[in-house]
Amino acid sequence: MTSTSAVQIVPVETKKQLRKFINFSIDLYKDNPYYVPELAMDTKASLTTNPALRFCQCQPFLAYKDGKVAGRIVALINPRANEAWKTKDVRFSWIDFIEDYDVCKALLDTVAAWGKERGMERLEGPIGFIDYDREGCLVEGYDKMSTMSLAYSYPYYAQFFDRYGLVKNADWVEYRITIPEETDRFVRMADVVSKRYGLHLRIFKNNKELLHEGAKDIFKLFNTCYANLYGWSQLDDAQVQTLIDNYIPFVDVNMLPTIYDNEGNMVGCAIMIPSLAKAIQKARGRLFPFGWWHLIKALKLKYDDTIEFLLVGVSPEFRGKGLNALMVSSIFPYVKKKGFKYCETNANLETNNNIQAMWKSFEHEQVKRRRAYIKDI
Repeated sequence: MTSTSAVQIVPVETKKQLRKFINFSIDLYKDNPYYVPELAMDTKASLTTNPALRFCQCQPFLAYKDGKVAGRIVALINPRANEAWKTKDVRFSWIDFIEDYDVCKALLDTVAAWGKERGMERLEGPIGFIDYDREGCLVEGYDKMSTMSLAYSYPYYAQFFDRYGLVKNADWVEYRITIPEETDRFVRMADVVSKRYGLHLRIFKNNKELLHEGAKDIFKLFNTCYANLYGWSQLDDAQVQTLIDNYIPFVDVNMLPTIYDNEGNMVGCAIMIPSLAKAIQKARGRLFPFGWWHLIKALKLKYDDTIEFLLVGVSPEFRGKGLNALMVSSIFPYVKKKGFKYCETNANLETNNNIQAMWKSFEHEQVKRRRAYIKDI
């Protein structure tokens, strides 16, 4: 246990402490209409059964002030990312705290010291084990509901990070896309692209077929597509299998178009899902005892008017050649019939020109910006 300015920092070592860790953010944001909690079961799995724990070092901490939990944070070291990017970074993630700078400072000091003891030279975050984890601190868009995949944060988070001496390392932006009424032009573009490059669109018949014939290819493609994006580290077979088990059985195959070349290689893929943000908010991040009902309603019975664009990837050799038109020509007519009106893009690196260019074909509005920070320790 460490103590700073009446703030006590305690490592999370018991199941009871882990429950407090998970519940803290839900309680902190209980009256906030824009906050969408991470599912409690996902947080627990990330910190206990995550295959990344086979090679990453990780330690969650709780902050106490006046006898009450006042903050939380996870310190972690991803040696694969450090090797790939030639860095010695200790990451901080799952960070939340009351509006008290001393609490924020104590949490960050603890992670910095923990990392320094293990030979690290910089403090980086918020960023998780892998790119699929929640990442970044919200710096714009505090009056917009978060998506299910990304963390909301109060304005004082960024203010305290600046005060602490953290500086911008990367920014992501998020867009709200209006799904077009007419998609004929995308269909025409798709026809031209498929003939020119010998490509064909494939929509899997059902989740079983997707699971057995396409799922691993999807993440193999993403490993290639995302290799040069900020903070990325290659996923191994165990990590891929966990992602497949957790998500593939629940996607709507009609919202997961894939593109193959004439040699049978997957060269493009997009994954969209109905927004579950409001459902998870109503469930307060828990499936049981009754939270599952809100998710079932969102998925099967009563759609929101918004879908979330989770992931999109195109093989490097086909970037800028119109493959996005192929995928959009399939997805947007389908989701329009389902009653969806908008698409939330989730986080796109502001420096990723390929993905930024994709949205220029649609009516769109930038609604949020989030930031990863860095500091020498």
